[in-house]
Amino acid sequence: MKVDVLLGLQWGDEGKGKVVDVLTPHYDVVARFQGGPNAGHTLEFEGKKYVLRSIPSGIFQHGQINIIGNGVVLDPILFMEEAESLQQSGVDLKHVLKISKKAHLIMPTHRLLDAAYEKLKGDAKIGTTGKGIGPTYTDKVSRNGLRVGDIFCDFQQRYEMAKKRHVNLLKALSGEDVDVAETEAKWMQAIEYLKQYDIIDSEHVVNKYIAEGKKILCEGAQGSMLDVDFGSYPFVTSSNTVCAGACSGLGVAPGKIGEVYGIFKAYCTRVGSGPFPTELHDETGARIREIGHEYGAVTGRERRCGWIDLVALRYTIMLNGVTQLIMMKSDVLDGFKTVKVCNAYRVNGVETRDFPFDIEHGIEPIYEEMEGWNVDMTGITSPDQFPQQFKDYVAYLERELNVPITIISVGPDRMQTIDLRNNR
Repeated sequence: MKVDVLLGLQWGDEGKGKVVDVLTPHYDVVARFQGGPNAGHTLEFEGKKYVLRSIPSGIFQHGQINIIGNGVVLDPILFMEEAESLQQSGVDLKHVLKISKKAHLIMPTHRLLDAAYEKLKGDAKIGTTGKGIGPTYTDKVSRNGLRVGDIFCDFQQRYEMAKKRHVNLLKALSGEDVDVAETEAKWMQAIEYLKQYDIIDSEHVVNKYIAEGKKILCEGAQGSMLDVDFGSYPFVTSSNTVCAGACSGLGVAPGKIGEVYGIFKAYCTRVGSGPFPTELHDETGARIREIGHEYGAVTGRERRCGWIDLVALRYTIMLNGVTQLIMMKSDVLDGFKTVKVCNAYRVNGVETRDFPFDIEHGIEPIYEEMEGWNVDMTGITSPDQFPQQFKDYVAYLERELNVPITIISVGPDRMQTIDLRNNR
């Protein structure tokens, strides 16, 4: 038995939460392998809307096990708030959620460090959400981090040592003393709450599930273009968002990876700073934003919008070994007479289909224009009902990307999902 991986192929916000929710009935286990509470996964069904930040998106289905893996960074306060809200909605979370001992903890001082580092960057700000994600991963790789498993072993001493290091660093950065007493009290309360959950050696548990023949879906956060190694550095997140991150973030051997579901929007969006070759600074970009409700699920920030970028998509498909594509928010383009597709770049006057090292300077997207479908697709329940122009758009993307599009979303609700796998 192999594990399947589901991840985003653009700059995040592709709709991963909805797809995980839709696919979960076909799996026994859903496991989140990286990222932190800066990543909001939005799900809508039965007239209600939910935003998950740290908890995997498989919790709403039929009692499947959900795992927060070792590659995740966890804020105890935000986790407690999220968990209590879900339990009030009727989710029996304590019976279905397991948390890795090796997941790192976001401390109150990590948030302060996040803000201090961002302030020092001045005009070169990354656009961080300020949730302390980057400093937590920094502590992890510098071997100074606190892990969930530490809460059962000399925790107070380890916490005080880490806090002292952060406080000294913050004073060096700002020249001022910091007081985290109020936040710290709530954080310690959340640590006690965390102890109520099943804290596990996740790498052993996951591999035992594989040996037992259980079907596992690995859920990624953010998008491949935000990967710390392969994304638009330095405007990236602090973890590996590509498929390899599932191996290191859950303890799964590369040979155990099965299907790789790559999710993308029918257009592109990006939140925060950083290069965006196909960004639209005009009325069309604003129209896509309003129709698609393109605002951050966690932060509420406006998302920058643009046409689909096949240069970037081919790149992330290659990096991830994508076997199936899932296209989201197709309905957002329903009312456009024409749609554009970026199929190549002109880099300093030279045309290329390869993704370059630097996409911030000298990049001109080369577009192909296609006829729009001008049909409201939100009520479509079968691929036979797709307008011909949309079928042509899908066929064009499949030819250019050389991977089949197997699922298409035509609205935010879980029921507005068209599965093409049985029609091929």
